[in-house]
Amino acid sequence: MADNRTIEIHPLTGERWPDLEAVFGANGATSGCWCMWFRQTNADYERDRGEPNRRALREIVESGTVPGLLAYVDGQPAAWVAIEPRERFPRLARSRVTKPIDDQEAWAVPCFFTHRSFRGLGLQAQLLEAAAAWAAAHGARLIEGYPIAPSGERVDDASGFHGFASTFAARGFEEVARRTPTRPIMRRFLP
Repeated sequence: MADNRTIEIHPLTGERWPDLEAVFGANGATSGCWCMWFRQTNADYERDRGEPNRRALREIVESGTVPGLLAYVDGQPAAWVAIEPRERFPRLARSRVTKPIDDQEAWAVPCFFTHRSFRGLGLQAQLLEAAAAWAAAHGARLIEGYPIAPSGERVDDASGFHGFASTFAARGFEEVARRTPTRPIMRRFLP
């Protein structure tokens, strides 16, 4: 990076849980989500928003599953990306926008979150590249995301959690479907 900051990216494990809490803050990222929205039905999400979602994600982490990666800037926890096999995010299959386009097995990158103190540093792009490497190291041959492709207006921070199509394209992802004007499905085959 131009400002000589040191960026490191690590899997979210139990010992790094306090770092995720530091990134997500008191609001659990956005509106008490704790990155559980893609794992739940609407009713479950509304019921579990906040502390129940925090506990649910922590249980996933404590089980030994790595649900995503954390970025650190100069040693400080700064940002998050969710990355796992697509079937671990059942909401993707239920959505008319993100439902599978075929039966190929894929890993999914459904969301990002950057703590406000670290926005504007290009962490989303670095996390996306790290997510692709993580998926490949765990046997994935295909990774996909569901970013937004804004039509020129400024996107508020809460709406950017899907990632941005331009970031995905710059990291070698190609658009393979678009069911709404601003939400492409983008894929990248892995070595």
